[in-house]
Amino acid sequence: MQKNTITKLAIWAAVLFFVGTLFPYAYGAADNGLKQLRTLVNVLEYVKENYVEPKTSDELITGAIRGVVDELDDFSQYLEPKDYKTLKNDTRGDFGGLGIRLSKVDGFITVMSPMPGTPAFKAGVMPQDRVLKVDGKEVTSMELDEAVELMRGPVGSKVKIIMSRKNEQTGEYEELPEYVFKRQKIVPEVVYYRMLPEKIGYIYLVDFSGHSTEEMKKALASLSKQGMKGLVLDLRFNPGGLLTGAVEIAKLFMGNEQMIVYTQGRKPEFYQEYKTDAKADYPDIPMVVLINQGSASASEIVSGALQDNDRAVIVGQRSFGKASVQQVMPLGGGAGLKLTIAYYYTPKGRLIYRNYRDKNKEHEGGIFPDVEVKVDAKEEVKVFTQYSNIVYTPGKEMPETKFTEKDPVLDKAVEILKEGTDKIIAQKADLEKAAHEVAEQKAGAEQQAKTPIKK
Repeated sequence: MQKNTITKLAIWAAVLFFVGTLFPYAYGAADNGLKQLRTLVNVLEYVKENYVEPKTSDELITGAIRGVVDELDDFSQYLEPKDYKTLKNDTRGDFGGLGIRLSKVDGFITVMSPMPGTPAFKAGVMPQDRVLKVDGKEVTSMELDEAVELMRGPVGSKVKIIMSRKNEQTGEYEELPEYVFKRQKIVPEVVYYRMLPEKIGYIYLVDFSGHSTEEMKKALASLSKQGMKGLVLDLRFNPGGLLTGAVEIAKLFMGNEQMIVYTQGRKPEFYQEYKTDAKADYPDIPMVVLINQGSASASEIVSGALQDNDRAVIVGQRSFGKASVQQVMPLGGGAGLKLTIAYYYTPKGRLIYRNYRDKNKEHEGGIFPDVEVKVDAKEEVKVFTQYSNIVYTPGKEMPETKFTEKDPVLDKAVEILKEGTDKIIAQKADLEKAAHEVAEQKAGAEQQAKTPIKK
């Protein structure tokens, strides 16, 4: 009896410490909250005393904490002491990888984008593919960081991965044949550019990291010297990167202190605006931006800013929808909590974050193109396989690349630039105006219906 009492007190203390640390507002709803806490303590105690295998109070409390955090979203995470220490120290250094940017979506380790020129890209891995096993280990129940570490290893070593891909006809995920990858040193930074016919400049930005802004400026300067009359900025398969990179690149094309993006959460202090400077380096060059389902995070911030400020026409397919702000806080015992505290919004207030868990919100989030051009996944792989030779090591000569595959998205962008982007921007403005008028009429009708009739 005394043992059970001690166990219950220990669990109560741990639970109350946890609740008091993470949720100081919980005491506001004391009655209902305490009832739920009693239930939680009773469950933990019963499991500890009766489960078929022995479990310590620490294991059960940790599991309860994980359960709370995992219910929130795919990016909030409870960090055990070793994981929190790794996050703080960031001691990854050089490593061998596959070239896949991953996220946790709807509970699955999901590919955001394969990086051109990498083993994953060359094998045909696509955005939205799900990682099921790594070297025979199930990863569906793992945290993202844990699954990523399994994929890393010495350069030249091999790793076996089983994935699944969504069947567009049935909507179901189907298991793919096993991949066997040879790990390579990944060099993610690259800005590639060339001049298309009729003086249309083309820049392919793979990532927002390192010196991407600096390389973008070099590319723009070179194309300008060649007489560039229009620009295609290709952000397809761009998984994002640094927020500062997104802001600085947007500033190249937008001035007059225009809004680029803002963050908003429950607390006023989580609201933050990011705006352009008074002047832009290239404020007038006609632009088309290309996006697809592999465009995420920083690439969505840039495309959303250019779209909402009528600075560019967006062409392609709906983007991934990954743009949220996480804050890391220390917990007792060396653990930590990575918690989503705010979302990113475009200048016109569109939520970029896409909630894959809530099927009622499937039409919310991501950047929708002004001109949609759907491309079959297999055809898109062929198009971007041409870019595998573009990825190069800074300081070495850029290899020549021949482009032979048809690229309907790029073709559409060129067509729009030839005809003039003003036409589509004007059409978009008319559609937005019409939609606003319809919304106002609907709101007026609903208000009238609610107003009681005076007799």
